Amino acid sequence: MGNCNGNRAGKRSKFVMREQMDSMSKHEGIKTVKVDNLCNFSRNSDLCVCIVTWNMNGKVSFEDLVELVGSDRKFDLLVVGLQEVPRKNVAVLLQAVVADTHILQGKAIMQSLQLYVFSPLNSELFIKELKVDKHSVGGFGRLIRRTKGAVAIRINYKGIRMVFVSCHLSAHARNVEERNSQCRHISHNLFSRNWNPYARPAQITVWLGDLNYRIQGIDTYPVRNLIKKDLHRLLTSKDQLLQEAEKGQVFDGFCEGTLTFKPTYKYNVGSSSYDTSHKVRVPSWTDRILFKIHDGDEISASLHCYESIDDIYSSDHKPVKAHLCLKVNQQAAPPSTD
Repeated sequence: MGNCNGNRAGKRSKFVMREQMDSMSKHEGIKTVKVDNLCNFSRNSDLCVCIVTWNMNGKVSFEDLVELVGSDRKFDLLVVGLQEVPRKNVAVLLQAVVADTHILQGKAIMQSLQLYVFSPLNSELFIKELKVDKHSVGGFGRLIRRTKGAVAIRINYKGIRMVFVSCHLSAHARNVEERNSQCRHISHNLFSRNWNPYARPAQITVWLGDLNYRIQGIDTYPVRNLIKKDLHRLLTSKDQLLQEAEKGQVFDGFCEGTLTFKPTYKYNVGSSSYDTSHKVRVPSWTDRILFKIHDGDEISASLHCYESIDDIYSSDHKPVKAHLCLKVNQQAAPPSTD
């Protein structure tokens, strides 16, 4: 199983991802972890979380959401981050999809950028606190569904303190520095208002969304040829997000599953064919899910799924799903009061 543990965030940190960049030579980049596709769900874990991110391209159908969530819902929490959401009540549709197993516990909405957390039915007693926040970084443009920024939910579930951040960053391959800046700005500002310096920090942070980092340094047709030959793993060295993290610019010490699935953008709507417009965009892994454990002495994490959902065709993006299981280390568990 792919374990990924980090160090406790400093007491001065206002948000768990906030890292001091005093020495650019000391950084870990993004750690690529293997995915163990075998999961016994809660039998070997204290908490299993299903995480989904999807840029909807302004369209939604009930059938797509059924495919998005899936029918095997043995996980505890379901976290759904959406970008370019249409002007419909997606929360009602999602709740209808999972009504027999899960209930909506929290939502964070900033126009077209939305984040939902569902927990099993009758699990309210496991939730100790739930807070939401949002932060815009501009880029609304002429279409309101192109909101840029992040929404976040902080939750204590079964005694595990978690932060989920769903973001949509600036587009276009050339805007790498702008995306880096937006990541840092979001990290410094989320949950900074009314911050309690004595509050216990989150134990895990999960970032998901349309981060918009692209494949660069190679033309679109060679990229497509590699994908067609099922050699897209060779493209990870050209991935902007991994490159910027390696430089210590963003997501230092975060973890991500191996990119075994095909780049999720940009598709012709209604098909599994990459962009055939006059722009013939370079296929890229714009849609990502990353996580970081902030105290390996307290909890450990294993990744059991990291994949795209290719049977959804209504958007120019394919959704991405991760299945993350957490275990509280016995030595860190509080003493019994019985």
